[in-house]
Amino acid sequence: MDEKYDAIVLGTGLKECILSGMLSVTGKKVLHMDRNPYYGGESASLTPLDLVFKHFGKEPPKGDDVYGRGRDWNVDIIPKFLMANGQLVQLLISTGVTRYLEFKSVEGSYVYKRDGKIHKVPADEKEALASSLMGMFEKRRFRKFLQFVQEFDENDPAKWQGVDPNAMPAYKLYEKFSLDENTQDVTGHALALYLNDKYMNNPCKELISRCKLYSDSLSRYGKSPYLYPLYGLGELPQGFARLSAIYGGTYMLDKPNLKIRYDEQGKVVGVEDDKGDMARCDVLVCDPTYVPEKCKSIGKVVRAICILDHPIPNTKDAPSVQIIIPQNQVNRKDDIYVCVVSNTHQVCPKGFYLAIVSTTVETSSPEQELKPGLDLLGPILEKFVSVSDLYEPDDDGKESRVFITKSYDATTHFETTCIDVLQTYRRITGENFDPSKIQRQSEDGCQQEQQEQ
Repeated sequence: MDEKYDAIVLGTGLKECILSGMLSVTGKKVLHMDRNPYYGGESASLTPLDLVFKHFGKEPPKGDDVYGRGRDWNVDIIPKFLMANGQLVQLLISTGVTRYLEFKSVEGSYVYKRDGKIHKVPADEKEALASSLMGMFEKRRFRKFLQFVQEFDENDPAKWQGVDPNAMPAYKLYEKFSLDENTQDVTGHALALYLNDKYMNNPCKELISRCKLYSDSLSRYGKSPYLYPLYGLGELPQGFARLSAIYGGTYMLDKPNLKIRYDEQGKVVGVEDDKGDMARCDVLVCDPTYVPEKCKSIGKVVRAICILDHPIPNTKDAPSVQIIIPQNQVNRKDDIYVCVVSNTHQVCPKGFYLAIVSTTVETSSPEQELKPGLDLLGPILEKFVSVSDLYEPDDDGKESRVFITKSYDATTHFETTCIDVLQTYRRITGENFDPSKIQRQSEDGCQQEQQEQ
């Protein structure tokens, strides 16, 4: 403990573990601590099932095997899927963490319409033609839009078809292809994965990029663009923690009474434990719970984790799905998200399903806001509801050298998570993340690990 480190990281949530791994791979001496006796923080997967009940202040079920074997459950506190071609997968590959993990694709992606029904987002042209998501003429217009997205090259104006991606707002791009309101909802929320419609007035470059990511991710596996790790999301932070450890990172769990120390100018100098020992550092990285005085609240997220004994109705008994309920379809300001996993991902016993519904809180009755999503699930055996504050740092951390990540939002995908990680990395190092540089060093470390074994 009584040493000098380049960086101290507090909290073992996914963001903090990714940053710890990235800093360690680039040669930084890292100390990583957590107040909890387990890895993952808010990114943890809880097991056995009794621990889930206790976490949410409920009495575990009495009687043997009410929900199968308790140790067969791995329940994510904050569940999310990975885009197959998204930034987190690229981080996993470039850092070599994929060698510690195994993934399985999610069976389907669905979107909710105002008629109260869910419709599968087409995975190929055959599904698109048979889909009731939109009419025949609208399908043709939508197909032209998707062709434009796939052929678009921001470095080749000849492929812009008269669209200036840096000036034309997103709504104007929709107008160019004559897409109706329903198709705009599908595009902006089920494909581009925007949380709300605030993007409509922004330059369409990002919309095009997001739609292209969805399409590229879909083409990798064919069923949906989403992946999920076997045994739950808790495997992800542990994978990055192992990466950090290979490169000399030091880990200390179950350290509940840590105090951050500053000099007279307010610059961080280290972290002190309850015995008075202090580890010194040049940089501190942490989640908002460690420095609430340096953060501001930007809202709340409500989540309901539900245990089911059946697949979601109207999904052809799919063992795993993502459902997005666009804000406009239920007269809200923010989308509602539903994700379902099952025994195929080794997170619960056979015959059971885990469904999670989440959204950004807009009223004084958060759980009621989840009703459109909960109504899609059918009978619910058990429900765990939580409301979490959303925090972000007050400043960029450059003066105090304390770099704080943001809270996890309501989305059920990791794209916004990775944006925050990469932005935080840039604030810490002053450089953009260079995957090729990290990958070369990671491959050297992998060879070193194999030699040691």
